[in-house]
Amino acid sequence: MEKTVFTNGCFDIIHPGHIDLLTRARSLGSRLVVGINSDESVRSIKGTGRPFIGQKDRREILLGLRSVDEVIIFDELTPDRLIREIKPDILVKGGDWQPNEIIGADFVLANGGEVLSLPLVEGFSSSAFIEKIRGNMPDRIGQPPSKNSVIDTSLTEHLLLITTILDTMCPSIAKCAELIAETFKNGKKLLLCGNGGSAADAQHIAAEFVGRYEAERVALPAIALTTDTSALTAIPNDYNFDRVFARQVDALANDGDCLIAISTSGNSPNVIAAVMSARAKDCKVIGLTGAGGKKLAGLCDACIAVPSSRTARIQEAHITIAHIWCEIVESRFCKPDK
Repeated sequence: MEKTVFTNGCFDIIHPGHIDLLTRARSLGSRLVVGINSDESVRSIKGTGRPFIGQKDRREILLGLRSVDEVIIFDELTPDRLIREIKPDILVKGGDWQPNEIIGADFVLANGGEVLSLPLVEGFSSSAFIEKIRGNMPDRIGQPPSKNSVIDTSLTEHLLLITTILDTMCPSIAKCAELIAETFKNGKKLLLCGNGGSAADAQHIAAEFVGRYEAERVALPAIALTTDTSALTAIPNDYNFDRVFARQVDALANDGDCLIAISTSGNSPNVIAAVMSARAKDCKVIGLTGAGGKKLAGLCDACIAVPSSRTARIQEAHITIAHIWCEIVESRFCKPDK
């Protein structure tokens, strides 16, 4: 009986760790299908300047491996649609993904399949290779000129980052705004979560929609999952802190709602858990993260990965982008002039 194994990734720079993972994945069944992100979705996940190798060439390289039987290019950030079409018997990801973080796991398990997180070979990392290629320079877009003043340096860095976002990320910002507007248009609500400064951003954004941004219009339903002190203390006490947002999503989210998940690192366990709970409830998910946030980006329907590794610059960009969303969405719901 044929047993289909499926795995996915960007596979921008193929290294021995990838080959080992694919070989072990193929040994689990009789056929290995690999889903690879299109060039456009790689840029959304990994930022500007990626991929280094185009989607057609990445496909040909993978097909040249003995372990790979079929390679399918997909345009979405996640392989959820592809997994539902293929209906694999075994779903495999590398060990940096926990089973409860793997897209499509619930579908495969519900159909009697297996979901495996295979340990990775140590010493191999695409990010490490890229740092070597770039000469181990800090992962920032547009290094500011050297100046004596912290004020000059910070503001110059901020301006360079915002200029880069203007030049490269307008389509992604617009796509997220459309998802938010569509959510409200369909009578659904927005949920938001994040930690620290991102928690403040979550309640800031929610307040702009519930109240108003700049113009008079109907109140729009948005809930920050960062403001209920009883929930924020009881849930971690009764479960653990990783469940602080996910448990609220379980209670409050409905089919068609939208979650905005904010994490500058893209690796916050409680934010990732909230995303997985939202997906299980058939909610759309929008991510806000930084240059290293590929895990969060790879779990979202749309994501803004700000091309910086500095938390301060990332958060400054996040609230700027959120204000743009507010302005776009508000224009759709404004009362007509009398």
